[in-house]
Amino acid sequence: MKQPFFLALDFPTADEVKAFIENNDLYGVPVKVGMELYYREGKEMIAWLKQHNHPIFLDLKLHDIPTTVEKAMYNLARLGVDIVNVHATGGSDMIKAAKRGLERGARNGSVAKLIAVTVLTSMDESTLRDELFVQQSVEDAVQRLALLTKNSGADGVVCSAHEVPIIKQACGADFLTVTPGIRLSDSTQDDQKRVATPALAKRNGSDYLVIGRSITQAENPKANYERVVEEWQHA
Repeated sequence: MKQPFFLALDFPTADEVKAFIENNDLYGVPVKVGMELYYREGKEMIAWLKQHNHPIFLDLKLHDIPTTVEKAMYNLARLGVDIVNVHATGGSDMIKAAKRGLERGARNGSVAKLIAVTVLTSMDESTLRDELFVQQSVEDAVQRLALLTKNSGADGVVCSAHEVPIIKQACGADFLTVTPGIRLSDSTQDDQKRVATPALAKRNGSDYLVIGRSITQAENPKANYERVVEEWQHA
């Protein structure tokens, strides 16, 4: 993978995705495809991105009974994407089932990386305490779910860049950390609460970044993408 940045393709249609990539000469960069785009455009969108050499993080956050998740992951594995995810709160049996589905559906022996969402970066401690009745700090909840994920055979987690050091300490340096909520210093936080710059994410040990609106909603998206690359390289 040329760069450890997944560009979040948060567009509603394939036509908008194709126009954005072409207009900004971003062919071949790693991309994240989320629910909005995939539920409308489906496997045809994935096929087009693969034809243009984009590594793909398919961000659908599966969360269901183990049998259903295993069968769904088998189908997603057939698409040939690079990373897929589940919610860690689905539990150990579900995570193990997801891994089995990916292994059974893998083509040419290439198994997609399985990562699990710990605590969404749109949440903070008050959300955990007052709405979900989780009587732990965000950091403790993230660490607990990361260890559950590792012990269930997955490859890593989705987490805030701020939580990467405690995850690496608990789960080891090889355990992948994929960090959304990445913003350039002059970008707004929008609906994210636990955000970080590319430089901070690198210093904290993030393996992959997910960055969207700082690029996709910028006046000059290509220039902002290059700013992310430069900030990462010089952190």
